[in-house]
Amino acid sequence: MTRTRLLAALVMAPVAIAAILLLPTPWMVAVAAVLFLAGLWEWFDLAEIEDTLARTVLLVAHLAVMVAIVWASRSSTGYSMVLFQLACVIGVVWWLLALVWLGRYEFASDHETYARVFKLAAGALSVIPAWCALAWIHAGQPNGHRWLLTALAIVWAADSGAYFAGRKLGGKVFGPRKLAPRISPNKTIEGLMGGVLAGIVVGIAFALLAGATPNQLPAVALVALVAVLFSVVGDLFESLLKRHAGVKDSGHLIPGHGGILDRIDGVLAALPVFAVGKAFLGF
Repeated sequence: MTRTRLLAALVMAPVAIAAILLLPTPWMVAVAAVLFLAGLWEWFDLAEIEDTLARTVLLVAHLAVMVAIVWASRSSTGYSMVLFQLACVIGVVWWLLALVWLGRYEFASDHETYARVFKLAAGALSVIPAWCALAWIHAGQPNGHRWLLTALAIVWAADSGAYFAGRKLGGKVFGPRKLAPRISPNKTIEGLMGGVLAGIVVGIAFALLAGATPNQLPAVALVALVAVLFSVVGDLFESLLKRHAGVKDSGHLIPGHGGILDRIDGVLAALPVFAVGKAFLGF
């Protein structure tokens, strides 16, 4: 499994990096919309929306919201980022609420209509703000493409750091206590610590490449820390949905990695936090 994961990552990572660094913002935003909507399609499956027509209508509705945000952001001098910024703030608030949801495992765990409504709302509040954050980071500031790569590299590094630290040290430092045993039994506190360390180190390194000054590095480290923690919330929330639905992966598209949603769950939570934190701390 580890070998398969590495091979898949070696294929995906260069493509993702090239798209971030080389594509102009409109194309980058369009590609991201396709990717995020593919993840949202899998989210519908976890929310137990089985009818293909219903899922298609829901997907088109989310696409329409994205298009409406872009259309409403047009101005005589280009584009205003206000709606994108507002969506990011909404996304941060949502993930704080998701943390509360994680502490109440049984909430919306049955198969009734109201449970689907909550999970569909969660999908919209996860995907659209993350897409807006991606657009804001890439377009809204100097070296935006490098800062977007920094944000994503933090999540990728944290995911890899948690995976390898968990495999090597899981249960050896903090004992048998797990991070969230009912939601994701394999996640350990050692893995979390390894992910946090890797995310901060990589975040600082990439921030320097993006143009951060030495004086800004403490702020970068703080935002990287919070982004990693939120990425864990995103990962755990998707695990909660999978537990409720009784499935192991959101899909089987990526060898060794599961579905699209399995790869972007942490990104969905981390991007709005990174965008807001970067703007608030001014780096």
